[in-house]
Amino acid sequence: MIDLAEARARLGRIGLRLPDPIPPHALLEGMREIGRGEYSIVLQHPDPERVYKVVSSPADLFLYTADDRPCGPHFPVVYAHHGTIGRAQSGYPFHLLEMERLYPLQDGTPAAEQAALLIDAYWAACVERAQLGGDMGRIALYHVSLAPPAIGDSLTLALKALSDFVEEYQVLPDILNADNIMMRKDGTLVFSDPVFIA
Repeated sequence: MIDLAEARARLGRIGLRLPDPIPPHALLEGMREIGRGEYSIVLQHPDPERVYKVVSSPADLFLYTADDRPCGPHFPVVYAHHGTIGRAQSGYPFHLLEMERLYPLQDGTPAAEQAALLIDAYWAACVERAQLGGDMGRIALYHVSLAPPAIGDSLTLALKALSDFVEEYQVLPDILNADNIMMRKDGTLVFSDPVFIA
């Protein structure tokens, strides 16, 4: 298996975290931060099976709210989009979403094994296409979706849907970060934050 930290370092995407404070909003008062990524903040929700997610990347907003966004068992359930709640230091508006709660991959589970196969195949495809520069990730994802590793039929369909979304919205895939591939309590692998805008 590849060294994910090394892979992300080579792509210049190691240790990036959104620097902004939690934007003020009535729904977020008293809610504890439980996670933070490059473009988002995840906060607890009164329902333990849900979270509030503050997103600043247009790529995330498209993925979670577009009418033609990929759906199905390997994409997160979005219950509500509560609108714009401020602006990030990046200049993009913050949007508040209410989503299902997902969990980190657990070693030895089928989801972790599927993720490892997928990440290895994607990284190998990226290495083969390194000369393509900024288009490398999108093209690598497309080729992996055409000839995926043994990840099962439903995940293969989800990978194709993700590749189609990446092309349609001209965003970039990011499935090398373990935080971007998570799981439900029932063990289903979910693409939680698989896209970004450079």
